[in-house]
Amino acid sequence: MNSSSITTSDVVKKKAQELGFHKVGIAAVDGVDETAAQRLQAWLALGYNAEMAWMANPKRQDIHLIMPEARSLICVALNYYTPHQRPEGKEYGNISRYGWGRDYHKVMHKKLKALNNWVQSLSENIQARYYADTGPVQDKLWAQKSGIGWIAKNGNVITREYGSWVFLGEIITNLELECDRPATEHCGTCTRCLEACPTSAITQPYVVDANRCIAYHTIENRAEQLPPNVKPHLQGWVAGCDICQDVCPWNQRFAKSTDVEQFNPYPGNLAPKLLELAEISEEEWERQFTASALRRIKPEMLRRNARANLDASRQQNDADSDYF
Repeated sequence: MNSSSITTSDVVKKKAQELGFHKVGIAAVDGVDETAAQRLQAWLALGYNAEMAWMANPKRQDIHLIMPEARSLICVALNYYTPHQRPEGKEYGNISRYGWGRDYHKVMHKKLKALNNWVQSLSENIQARYYADTGPVQDKLWAQKSGIGWIAKNGNVITREYGSWVFLGEIITNLELECDRPATEHCGTCTRCLEACPTSAITQPYVVDANRCIAYHTIENRAEQLPPNVKPHLQGWVAGCDICQDVCPWNQRFAKSTDVEQFNPYPGNLAPKLLELAEISEEEWERQFTASALRRIKPEMLRRNARANLDASRQQNDADSDYF
């Protein structure tokens, strides 16, 4: 690695930080990671991707299928944690922190586009393409390779500075940059995330079965009814699920409030009433979730999720009354 590439790497990182990214790391593209590819294939073979067919895209295993000339990935992370807490009470629906404020795709893409354009401006021969949870890139794998954080037992990336409350993005480029050391794993013997998951979706450390995952079913599942092995265990969740993150010691100890104002909760996202969500109209949905990542959860899905929680609560109350 020559001195000019080292200098360029430092300049790239400085620019990313100036644009507001909280972490930045660089990974080298030097062929297919066979171990990671085999792990992904095994996961797909078990059907753990459920209806997420895009997870099988061959480009996810080989960056060169996206950009044949790729030499480096510039990986970034943006802290989205805010100190707000959900209220207690079974009358409320739970929304994952990632969806409380403005759509993170919009926030991330604006910053990534600026960084991407700047990288391309360094030379007329430079190619660059950016993604933030929108393309066939294993963002968690590359975040670990670039030193941003490690892939935890619940499948999320944990950073030392912010826990797992981070959005990830990356820029693929033909610019050769000095790479960072991969992050080392620091979950140790802790299994709190596995033990806390009410549907046992984390089948073993580092392996998540989407067919059992509350987040998958409340966000991606388009069926009229939720599966019977998930419905009774929703625990109020109507949009995503943060249980495995809430119990993580790294999050409990090291979460920091973000300086990105757009991630603060929109009115109604912190303490939505289940009864209101169960009857939400198209117009109310449009008004409440404007510029929100929660728009992926269509009104009929939100109504389904809320009603499933209400049904589970009624059944639990009936069971308790029978007991006493």
